[in-house]
Amino acid sequence: MNKPQSITVLGATGSIGKSTLDVLARHPERYRVYALTAYQQDELLFEQCVRFKPSFAVMLDEQAGLRLSGRVRAAGLKTEVLVGVEALEQVAAATEVDAVMAAIVGAAGLRPTLAAARAGKRILLANKETLVMAGRLFMDVVRQSGSPLLPIDSEHNAIFQALPERYTGDMGANGVSKILLTASGGPFRNTSLADLQQVTPEQACAHPNWSMGRKISVDSATMMNKGLEVIEAHWLFNAPADAIQVVVHPQSVIHSMVQYVDGSVLAQLGNPDMRTPIAYGLAYPERIDAGVAPLDLFKIARLDFVAPDFERFPCLELAYRALRAGGTAPALMNAANEVAVEAFLERRISFLDIPRLIAHVLDELPTVVVNVLEDVLSADVQARAAAQAWIARS
Repeated sequence: MNKPQSITVLGATGSIGKSTLDVLARHPERYRVYALTAYQQDELLFEQCVRFKPSFAVMLDEQAGLRLSGRVRAAGLKTEVLVGVEALEQVAAATEVDAVMAAIVGAAGLRPTLAAARAGKRILLANKETLVMAGRLFMDVVRQSGSPLLPIDSEHNAIFQALPERYTGDMGANGVSKILLTASGGPFRNTSLADLQQVTPEQACAHPNWSMGRKISVDSATMMNKGLEVIEAHWLFNAPADAIQVVVHPQSVIHSMVQYVDGSVLAQLGNPDMRTPIAYGLAYPERIDAGVAPLDLFKIARLDFVAPDFERFPCLELAYRALRAGGTAPALMNAANEVAVEAFLERRISFLDIPRLIAHVLDELPTVVVNVLEDVLSADVQARAAAQAWIARS
């Protein structure tokens, strides 16, 4: 029997992290947990440590780390508690680690994911911002290290499955004409512009199909989530902006499609449950039980498709704009969006202020060529400052 694979889960207390642990628990003979990390949720991370007994647990927040350390000692666990970004990089790149689930939401996930890539780890990529902020840098590191890269977002995982098995990154040479990126449209796909002005955080977080964290739920409601995925798809599959088409598909059954030059369209279907792409990434090229019920086509009965409304969802258009601009533009957009979403959740700005703020930052700050990681991090800092200044004035 083969030795179990050793897994680090970056972002263990989030929705992707919890789903990953659910899949791992179904296959204890195949996987062991090396490290679990979280930002502030020390109580939940402690419960996960009790169950999975990782070698390391990392908290980004220092006070939460102290609380976790006390709990771990009191329980007599052998788990070593570490704190900070450097510790995240350490458990992502450790020699003992076979695969890293990169599921930290936001810019905080960038450095540990890059560390895993430099170390040649199998990366299960669920952190959008790594590719949005530093796509070229990250993909260069992946190519240089030979790190196997498995996309976990349901859409990119579907595209990965529908592309030729040995896709080279050359769409023309592989007979691929277009990537069709499906979107649920979120909770407001039929809401009037007038009503969008009054949207509350609670309404924005009530996604009709998926159970997600608050930040990602708001991104889905503005369709910025899909905009980030357009940029991800560009880097993952070497697809130009004009070859990536967003298709609103309210049922979230077809997770994405690939259109070929011969007229074929290949799609990946399944119930909306992130455990399916997680299991696919963990076991690739094999398939394992994910705990997900098979799709009942008779129950679904119909599948609908409509074009996205850029007037109702200007964030999607802003993402295409940033992708075409290149350089630091996607990092500027991402940082402005993170600040805007946080301000909306705190009721400091309105729902429709989110795209206004992002557009302002893109208009105000220059886009520069990305040569090193510092270029990206500097753009991130500048965009956050500009976004906060806009909020203070509004």
